[in-house]
Amino acid sequence: MRLLNLTAALLLAAAPLAHAAPALPPAPVSALVRAVDLPFTKFTLPNGLRVVVHTDRKAPVVSLHTWYDVGSSDEPVGQTGYAHLFEHLMFAGSEHVANYDLPLENAGGQNNGSTTQDRTNYYVDMPRGALDLALFLEADRMGHLLPAIDQEKLDNQRGVVQNEKRQGDNRPYGLFYYALNSALFPKGHPYDHTPIGSMADLDHASLDNVRAWFRDHYNPATAVIAISGDISAGEARAKVERYFGAIPRGPAAPARAAAVPRSSVVTRGIMHDRVPNARLYFAWTAPPLTAPAATDVSVALTILADGGSARLYNDLVRDTKLAIGVSGGTNDGRRAGMAIVQVDVKPGVDPALVERRVDAVLAKFLAEGPTADEVSRVATRAAAQTIRGLETADGSASTLAEGWLFAGDPGFYKVQLARYAAATPASVRAAARDWMGKGGFRLTILPGERGPAELALVGASGVAPKAKANALPNGDDSLLPPVQRVDTLSVPTPERATLSNGIRVVFAGRAAVPVIEMLASFDAGNAADPANARGTEGLMIALMDEGTRRRTGPQIVQEGERLGASITIGAGSDTTRASLSALSANLPQSLDLFADVIREPAFAPEQVERVRAIRLAEIAQEEASPGGMASRLLSPAIYGAAHPYGGAPSGTGEAAVVSRLTRADLVAFHRTWIRPDNLQLFVAGDTTMVALLPQLERAFGDWRADPAVARGVKSFPPAAADRRSAILLVDRPNSPQSYITAGHPLSVRGVDDPLPLTVANDLLGVSFTSRLNSDLRETKGWAYGVRSSVPESREQMAFRLAAPVQADKTGASIVVLRDDIAAYTGAKPITADELTRTANLTVLSLPGAFETSGALVAALQQNAVLGR
Repeated sequence: MRLLNLTAALLLAAAPLAHAAPALPPAPVSALVRAVDLPFTKFTLPNGLRVVVHTDRKAPVVSLHTWYDVGSSDEPVGQTGYAHLFEHLMFAGSEHVANYDLPLENAGGQNNGSTTQDRTNYYVDMPRGALDLALFLEADRMGHLLPAIDQEKLDNQRGVVQNEKRQGDNRPYGLFYYALNSALFPKGHPYDHTPIGSMADLDHASLDNVRAWFRDHYNPATAVIAISGDISAGEARAKVERYFGAIPRGPAAPARAAAVPRSSVVTRGIMHDRVPNARLYFAWTAPPLTAPAATDVSVALTILADGGSARLYNDLVRDTKLAIGVSGGTNDGRRAGMAIVQVDVKPGVDPALVERRVDAVLAKFLAEGPTADEVSRVATRAAAQTIRGLETADGSASTLAEGWLFAGDPGFYKVQLARYAAATPASVRAAARDWMGKGGFRLTILPGERGPAELALVGASGVAPKAKANALPNGDDSLLPPVQRVDTLSVPTPERATLSNGIRVVFAGRAAVPVIEMLASFDAGNAADPANARGTEGLMIALMDEGTRRRTGPQIVQEGERLGASITIGAGSDTTRASLSALSANLPQSLDLFADVIREPAFAPEQVERVRAIRLAEIAQEEASPGGMASRLLSPAIYGAAHPYGGAPSGTGEAAVVSRLTRADLVAFHRTWIRPDNLQLFVAGDTTMVALLPQLERAFGDWRADPAVARGVKSFPPAAADRRSAILLVDRPNSPQSYITAGHPLSVRGVDDPLPLTVANDLLGVSFTSRLNSDLRETKGWAYGVRSSVPESREQMAFRLAAPVQADKTGASIVVLRDDIAAYTGAKPITADELTRTANLTVLSLPGAFETSGALVAALQQNAVLGR
C-alpha cells in the first residue's frame, strides 16, 4: 500500500511550544482524500473468476478474501436463513478435505466468514508461506463441496446456526432488526427479512434444498477473490490459475432489479423486552450503496446521530437530558439502504416527549441543512477511518473485494471518498429532505416481558441435532500443498527516552500509513478502585473528555473530528489507558488536544450529574444482559468482593457507589492516579523519535504532580484460595438460551511466566478447534461458541469460561463442560498433535499479530505492565 506522506512539512514547522493550542490548521480534507492510494492489479480467469491483488511488503503476511455474489436477499419464500446456513456448511469439509480448520491452524492461519443480505464472504489471514494451502482449500470447497454434504453435517450446522440466532435474540433489544426489515420492505422484497432467517425455515431445510443452493450460487462466475499482502501480482496469478483454473464456470448471478420502497406515511411498532429503559428507533429506506446520494444521506445521519458532536446527542443527552444515548448511521445495501437513528430514553422520561424532541431537531435540520464545518468534519472522519482500515492486509483485501463485487470497481473506495470530499451543505440537505423528510418507520421498545408477538420472532426449533461421532476428522494431508515456513518476524526496535519531568517514552517507528498511535498508560486500572467505592475510576474516566479548563465536551469532539483524530479512555484490571490515533499531518494539534483531556479535566458539577445518570443506566443495561449479568457475578465469586480484582470487569462499579460519588471524590482520584509520575507513553507510527520528543515535551513536559497528594498504591492480598465448587442460578424468564459462566482462581501471576498455562488454555477453549468448542458446538450443536480465557492480569490470574447454550441443554452442557475439563487434566491429557497445532498457530501467526501500529503499541504496553 502507498499512502502519500503529508507529514514532513508540517512537522518541521512544529517547534516546541508552551502547553497551548498550536496555530497550525488541520490538513485539508481534500489533501487527506488524495493521499489514500491502494494500488492493485485485477484479472479474470476464463471460467469467470475475478481476482484482484494488492502488494504490501510491510509484514510477511497475506490475506485471502473470497466473496460470493449471494446473500439472504436471494432466498425464496420458505427458505430464509439458507445463505447463512450454507456459509456454515462451507466450513464442514469438502470432497478431499475432511476438516477445513485443522490444516489452517497448523499453518498459522486464522479464518472465518460472514453473510449479509447481498454477499457471503470467507477470509483467511495467514503467513505468506500458507497461501498455497489456503488457495487449495478455498478451491476445493468451491469445486468439490457437494459430495461431502450429508444429513449429519446439515443437522449439526443447522443446530449451530439456530443457537447463533438464539444468542442474538437473547440480548436486550435483540429483536429490533426483525421489525425494521419487515416494516421498511414489503413482503416479497429481497430485504424483507434478516440473514439469520426463521427457526421454521431452518427446520425445513433439506439436503436437496442446500445442494441446489450450492449449484445455483457457488462457482467461479459468482465469485471475487482478493489477495493482499506480501506477494506480487504475478505470483498470485500463477497460484490462482493453478488451483482455480480447472473449476468449470457455473451459472452467473441472477439480475437483481428491485425498487427502493418509499413511503409518505409514518408507520409504527411497539415491542416489550426485559430492558431497563425504553429505546426508540427511527428508520427510513435509503439509496443503494453505489448511488451518489448514499454518501450525502450518510453524512446527514452522521451529523444528526453519530458520535459526541451529533445534533441529537447534544440536544437529547447534553442539553435537555431526556436521553442517555444516541447513535445512528446508514446500513448500505446493493439494492437499498436503511437510515437508522437509535435513542435510549432516560429512565423515568416519557418516550413520547423524546420522540417530539427528535422531530423538532430533525425538522430544523431539514429546513436549514448542516453547516459547512459539520460536513467537512464528517468527510475528514471518513478519510481517517479509510486510512486506518487499509493498514492491514485484511482491511485492504476486504475493501477491494467489496468494490469489485458491488460496484464493478475494486477502487470504488476512492469514488466514495471523493463523494465525501465533494459533499456540501446544500447536497446533504437535499438528500436528507428526499429520503428522511417523510414516511419511515418508528419502533418503540418498552420495559416489560416479551409477549406472544415477540416470542414468535424468536421461534422454537423442532429439529434436535444428533451428536457426531468425531468433531475433528483428519483428512488426507497428502493432498494438501506444503506450507513454506516463514521464520522472519520484523518488528521495529523500540527506542526509549525520558521527558524532562521523568515521563518515560517508548517509541517504534512504522511508516506504512500516515497515522500515529499513542497510548498513555497509568498504573491504576479497575484494581485502583477502593473495595467500598467500586465505580470511582469508571465515572472519572467517563468525565475526562466531557470538558477541560479550556474546552467544553462538544469542542473536544468537534476538534478531534476536524483533525481526524480519535481519543478513547478506558481501563483494564491493572492500567488506566488514554489512547490517541492521529493523522501524521495533524499530530501537533492532536497532541495538544490529547494532553488537555488527560491533564485538565474540569469535572464540572453539571457534567458530573449528567454522566452519573448515564453510568447508572449502563449498570442497569449490564444487569439486564445475560453476559453482563454473569460477568458481574463471576469476579467476586472467584476472588472475593474485597479483592482488587473482585469488581465488575467492565469497571462500571456498583449503582449505590456511583449514586453517592461527589466531584471531590473524582478530583481526588484523578490527582492520586492520573499524574506524570504514574505515567508511561507508548507510541508507534509514521514519525521519528527526533521529531516526536519535542512535541511530547511541549504537551507533557511541564506537567507536575500535586506535591500534597501521594501517588496511589494498590494492595493485593495473598493469592485467593480455591473455593468450594458451587453453582449460582439466576432466573431470566423467556430466555431462549442459558448463559453458563465459570471461574477458578489460579496460583499464577501475570508477572510470572504463564506461557504453559496460556498454551494449555488455547487447546482447551480458545481456538476454534479447542476441545470445549468442538464438543458443544461442532459435535453436539448445542452452542454457537464456547470460550475459556486466562486474562494476563499482573497479579493473581484466573481461569474463566463462557458458554451460551440452548436453554433445554443447560444441565447437560454443565455436565459436558465439567467432564471435558476433568478429562483434560486427567484421563485425556494434551496430545502431541494438539500441542504441535497450537504451537504452530501461535508462532506462525506472530507476524500478523504486529501488523498494525495499534497492535504494536498495545504489545509494548503489555510488556511493560508485566515486566517483560
